[in-house]
Amino acid sequence: MRASHLYLSFVGASSSYMSAMGAIGPMPSSTYSRWDPSGSPQSSALQQDFQFPSAGAYFPSVLAPLASDQSQTFGSALTTGYAQQSQEFSVHYVDCPVTAALPGSVHMGVQQSPSYSWPPVSSLQPAGDPSHQGFAGEMDSQKLEEARMYIQGMDYCKKMWQDEDGDTILHIYTAKGLREYAFAAAEDLCSLGKLDSREHKGKTALLVAVTANQPLIVQDLLSLGADINACDDKGQTALHLAATYGFPRVMQTILSMGLNVNLEARNFEGLTPLHCAAISHSNTMKALCSTVPGLADVGLQSQAEDKLSCVQLLLTYGASILSQDIKSNKTVLHLAVKEGNVQLVRFLLRINLPDMQAFVNMKAHGNTALHMAAGLHSSYHQEEIIRLLLNRGADPGVRNLENDQPAHLLQSGDRGEQLKFILKKRNAASRRRVTSLQDQE
Repeated sequence: MRASHLYLSFVGASSSYMSAMGAIGPMPSSTYSRWDPSGSPQSSALQQDFQFPSAGAYFPSVLAPLASDQSQTFGSALTTGYAQQSQEFSVHYVDCPVTAALPGSVHMGVQQSPSYSWPPVSSLQPAGDPSHQGFAGEMDSQKLEEARMYIQGMDYCKKMWQDEDGDTILHIYTAKGLREYAFAAAEDLCSLGKLDSREHKGKTALLVAVTANQPLIVQDLLSLGADINACDDKGQTALHLAATYGFPRVMQTILSMGLNVNLEARNFEGLTPLHCAAISHSNTMKALCSTVPGLADVGLQSQAEDKLSCVQLLLTYGASILSQDIKSNKTVLHLAVKEGNVQLVRFLLRINLPDMQAFVNMKAHGNTALHMAAGLHSSYHQEEIIRLLLNRGADPGVRNLENDQPAHLLQSGDRGEQLKFILKKRNAASRRRVTSLQDQE
């Protein structure tokens, strides 16, 4: 493995398979087709009059089977999907006994060694190959048989081999999007009790598949018994990663298989997957708002839609909207308001909760969402967010730990006075309603 230095350069996958994918930089939406928005069953919490993003009317059919005739093109770690990422990375392999092949030849970007034979080129098409039809498309049986024979022909040492980054043959096949070879390797490693082997950043093959946006391989690994709640060295589960990068098809695969997935798992920052999805959506909306007016970034719009769909999927499958992060007690509403993310605020406030008023007035270290909205001095959406919160029961009279009401946190000047008037007017109306109810009693 260390006899010579060979380099495999590709976009979007480092030796830890996208450990540096940027600040939540997702796969371009072009790597998979849109979902059919018709007939999407909703949980009781989501039976609402939701206005879709301006980028297009779009919601996933979260429970309906995916049409078998919808061809999907999923980017692998070596295909053009990652060519649109902003950074390039190099993976360092040294005479890998798995990926080495004929002398002097080059395959998949790796110089090949005479020591071992590499599977035929025809059998090494990424999972995103057009021959794979539909999200749940069948594997090529001939390629799968070739892969099984190849894996079975390896001796034990080769099967158990891990490179200097801890990557097994399964990690490598998964990152490259080689579905049949990943499946064959997973079958074999499963029999050896090594299906959930970890690389140097704690990622199992399942977590690599999620990060590489490979829903087909995610499905295969879960069907073979991969640990759905495994986490990396940052405490991130498969759901955390799918939510962070905004991969709704991967998330749907994880959630729809009926496995015992922990929707409330916390990463080492104290965040649930729902929190991660909200933060990621806010970051994309912030980037979208920073673009030149009139020159909408279609890629960012698609990312925002995908990430909002991840929020909806998590809520549809039972993630708690009341969950608070461990460090600051923020709910998803606090997180959305804090970033001035009016789109997500609208979405969350349209959900039919048994006690919306209690949710809106939850405190994060003493501050309600209305306190945070009052502090959005430079946000174009400050007034709209304040009005949205007030309309759903936010209490302007609540005081934080510093004994401040939301009105005390408003900016100075005319705009601050206008917003203060709105808060005082609503506060007075609330007091009149309380008095009226007391008189009726």
